[in-house]
Amino acid sequence: MVHRHRDVSGGAARAAIFGVSDGLVSNVALILGVAAAVSGGREVLIAGVAGLLAGAFSMAAGEYVSMRAQAELVERELEIERRSIAEQPAAETDELAAIYRQRGIESGDAHKMAKAVMADPEVALEVHAREELGINPAEIGNPVAAAASSFLAFAVGAVIPLMPWFFADGNRAIIASSVLGLAAAAAVGGTLAYFTERSPVRTIGRQVSWGVGACAVTWLIGTWLGTVV
Repeated sequence: MVHRHRDVSGGAARAAIFGVSDGLVSNVALILGVAAAVSGGREVLIAGVAGLLAGAFSMAAGEYVSMRAQAELVERELEIERRSIAEQPAAETDELAAIYRQRGIESGDAHKMAKAVMADPEVALEVHAREELGINPAEIGNPVAAAASSFLAFAVGAVIPLMPWFFADGNRAIIASSVLGLAAAAAVGGTLAYFTERSPVRTIGRQVSWGVGACAVTWLIGTWLGTVV
């Protein structure tokens, strides 16, 4: 039976899961911490919106800067490789043939394969990039798209525990935020379990426990600050 593989090399799934999870945990913890320290729902709502925006912009900026830096590093290495292929084709052919020999290909066949690859400069660049650098020149990534997706993923996670505070305050909003936060954390864990085919109980439990731990710490700190500040 022919089987299919998911694309796990691009990092899009990782970025989406990380963004939603980070937005959810950080904002529900912030909301509950502020709610423990103050009595007004308006202050909690303002803090939650500020946390959503600050976190989303921070995630977007961080993703853009890191991907832009990575892309520039990759482009530099590719340019070095491109020049070497153009200026020293014989040495690059021998280098590629040596890689094939290390993989168990007979010396004569390895050299023939290397020469065939080197016949097309663009194919040669792609193969050398894969074999020597471990990268695919066609999959460097788009920093702007990555930044936008990180912003949206964080915002989606952060807005979930904030929603009750638009309509209520006090204990009702606190309970609703907590329930929504736990449900969303469980949903993230369940999604991870589905795609990784791991134990749903363990994966959901891990995701929920991190959220509960963060919320408990910020709630205790908020309660303490509410009594001393």
